[in-house]
Formats: sequence, structure tokens, C-alpha cells
Amino acid sequence: MAESVLISGGSGLVGKVLTTLLIEKGYKVGHISRSASSNPNVETIVWDLKKKTIDIEQVKKYDYLINLVGAGIADKKGTEERKEEIVRSRVESLNFLFNITKEHNLPFKSVVSASAVGYYGFNTSDQIYNETDPPSEDFLGNTCQKWEKALFQFNELNIPASAVRIGLVLSTEGGALKELAFPIKLCAGAPLGNGKQYMPWVHIWDICNQFIFQMEHKLKGSYNGCADGHVTNKEFTEAVAQVLKKPLILPNVPAFVMKVILGQRSLMVLNGSRVSNEKIKKAGFKYDFSKLNSALQELFNG
Repeated sequence: MAESVLISGGSGLVGKVLTTLLIEKGYKVGHISRSASSNPNVETIVWDLKKKTIDIEQVKKYDYLINLVGAGIADKKGTEERKEEIVRSRVESLNFLFNITKEHNLPFKSVVSASAVGYYGFNTSDQIYNETDPPSEDFLGNTCQKWEKALFQFNELNIPASAVRIGLVLSTEGGALKELAFPIKLCAGAPLGNGKQYMPWVHIWDICNQFIFQMEHKLKGSYNGCADGHVTNKEFTEAVAQVLKKPLILPNVPAFVMKVILGQRSLMVLNGSRVSNEKIKKAGFKYDFSKLNSALQELFNG
């Protein structure tokens, strides 16, 4: 009988591709969602986090749990109310999943949850961050720390729990790449700020396969999810332009312009850390797209 995977937050960019890959591998896939899924191959289990309700009998049928729930960090201005929503959406959803797992003795073989390389903060320097480094003391560092703390409660139930600290996910279906490529396609692209900030990136297929790898191998702890090398914003912009066969004729976009447009969120695009992926590779995972040019060629040219 085929094993089954339950995904909370499965309707987003990563969740859709992850669902497809799991089904292709022979898994039965279900989504936990606030509303029914339009995917006929997916069972939807509707939950209400405010009322703390869900159909436990449906949940009991699943072998693995993957959590992708979280309000978008770059979607809206970083008001205090929005920041509270970003933290609450991540922590309360995992706390609820943990509580029902404990109360009903749900038989999950492993649990994997999204986290982010924002755990380390945005520090453009020579340091290469790995999973033993402490979290940054900024908002994203604190958010990721609380996020992962909620996740690792599952270890108390002898259910292996692991986090994927996701880098910049490259996909032409959405996310940052689509926005970065748009002005380049119009011959109006340019590096942001001084262009020296690092951009830990990962191909959409690779990050989804990493989730599956950590799930299947029942890993514990946190693992960075980003490709090899350390690419700056300038190098990234030039690589996209080269693959799209477009010139970069404009000067860099000044930092103050990005600050006016994005406010506090400008820190996420004007600064960036170097992040290591050695831990997950030592566990046996292999990236299909470890070099930026090959990833961009596949995404834009198939």
C-alpha cells in the first residue's frame, strides 16, 4: 500500500511542485488547508486555526507530515501588526499540529518543516554560515528561531523532526526570480545597491526534493537548503541577463531608492549572507542544479 504525505500550506509555490513530485514518486498526498483544493489528485483536510478544529480521523491516515505554513514575509509592509502575523502564522500552526499529534497519538514517521536562511540574518561578509551558527538577533532571526523551536517539539514524541532553511527559490511560476527577470526582459535590469550582497539560491525542484529526502531519511535538526557557491546580486543579475540574452545598460539601482520603495524590507535585497549546504550533502543529498547558469538555463529554456 502506498505511503502518504500530509502537507500543511501546500497551495503555495513550493507546495504545488512538492505535491507533484510526491505523486510522481507514488505517494498519496493530502493538504491541510482553510478551503478545498482544486487539485483532483489531492484530498483536502479543512482546518480552522482560530477555532482549533480539524478532522482527526482524516489526519490519522497519513504517514508523514510536511509543514509549509507561513504568511509571506516580503508580501506587505513590515508593520508591527504584520510582523506579529508572520510569527503567529508559523508558530501557532506548528503548535496546533504538535498538540493534536500528542493528544491523538498520530503515527507520523517524520515531520519536516520550512524555515529560512534568514535565520542567520542579512550580513554581507566573508563569513560562511552553517547550521551550528546562532540565529541573528533581528526580526527574521528571531522568527526562524521560534519557528524551529515549535517544530522540534515533535522530537519529544519520538517523531524525527527536521527543518529546511530555504534560500531564494528559483521558479518562473512565481517568487523573486520572476520579479527580478521582468525588468531584465525589458532591457531595464540592474544590480541592486552595490550588488555585492550574497543571494543563497536554490532551484524549485531541488528544494522540493530536499524536503522529500529529509522526510524519507527521517532526519533530525536543521539543514540549509541552497545550491553550491556564493553568488552576489551583481553576478546573479548578470547571469539572468546572459541566459535571457538581454543587455544590462543601466547603472545599479541606488540603495536609497530601494529603501524608499521597500522600507525595512529593503534589508532583504540590499544585504545577504553566504550560506553552506555541506551538512545536507554529507547526509547524502545531491542537488541536480548546483550551478546558477544550469539552473537558469533549465528554468528559462527548458
